[in-house]
Amino acid sequence: MLQGHRTWVFANKPVILSTGTVGGPFEAKGKMADDFDLLHEDLWLGEDSYEKAHKVLFEEAYFKALEKANLEKEKVEFIISGDLVNQITPSSFAARTFSVPFLGIFGACSTSMEGLALGAYIVNYGGANYLLTGAASHNTAIEKQFRYPTEYGGQKPPTAQWTVTGAGAALLGKKGVGKAPVVTAATIGRVVDLGMSDPFNMGGAMAPAAVDTIEAHFRDLNLDPNYYDLIVTGDLGKIGRSVALDLFHQHGFLMDENKFQDCGLMIYRDGQPVLSGASGAGCSAVVIYGHLLNRMKKGELKKILAVATGALLSPLTYQQNETIPCIAHAVAIEYRG
Repeated sequence: MLQGHRTWVFANKPVILSTGTVGGPFEAKGKMADDFDLLHEDLWLGEDSYEKAHKVLFEEAYFKALEKANLEKEKVEFIISGDLVNQITPSSFAARTFSVPFLGIFGACSTSMEGLALGAYIVNYGGANYLLTGAASHNTAIEKQFRYPTEYGGQKPPTAQWTVTGAGAALLGKKGVGKAPVVTAATIGRVVDLGMSDPFNMGGAMAPAAVDTIEAHFRDLNLDPNYYDLIVTGDLGKIGRSVALDLFHQHGFLMDENKFQDCGLMIYRDGQPVLSGASGAGCSAVVIYGHLLNRMKKGELKKILAVATGALLSPLTYQQNETIPCIAHAVAIEYRG
């Protein structure tokens, strides 16, 4: 049901039955290496292009989720996924491999939670028994699309972020066995554009959208920010998180800085050359579906609000001197018996 202006509350609490997370060699050196189901030693993944490797990331994440749930792919009724490559071709081609009804979405780096929100809505109202949703990014495929090819060797400013090579997928179902994470609510973001145009400062551009959605979530549900053990964005980086905290303060919204974290600041170790942090559609997907759900299963977290943020620019809009419209989608996940 709709509560407030833009928040869905899921009475049937769709279950995240299992997840699959896959990463690349740079992620294998990061803080969350142990939370990945599969890590690759090179960026090619045995393919002859980075875009084809991007597709493989999706396929492997899906297969891992199904394997962990002991479920045949024929029982999956829908796949909802998206990425950052032209016309979301890695998502579409991975769906071709599975031959499952497919809903392709684009929300830039907000795609992971957009997919989870839509998937939970479908399962909650009986539209599917089993549904896969996921998001992925590949560093060298995405960097050359939104910035410069890595071979170019262009120097980046300190506001820039490092695109994650990774894919995260979640298998949603009506009922689980034993304790499991469930999706209780989702707040759909609106497009926010405060006039920023620098593609090397996406964190700063996305921060207002994240704040807008988070404040709407608590307003719609009439909740106190302390309701959640963790509110995590993905991926504002250092600049964006700082901007977001300033905006909360200006709005009189009492945000606990210790509870307000960012996927782009969590995935890599200190010393890895990621400038302002991590980014990419796969960033929030692997952190939430890997590290954070593992923490929930260990009992360290019971309630989290996952807020994936996206910058809705493209090479075309940049060439036309457009500013950067941004969006954020929030999904509430609780661990229940």
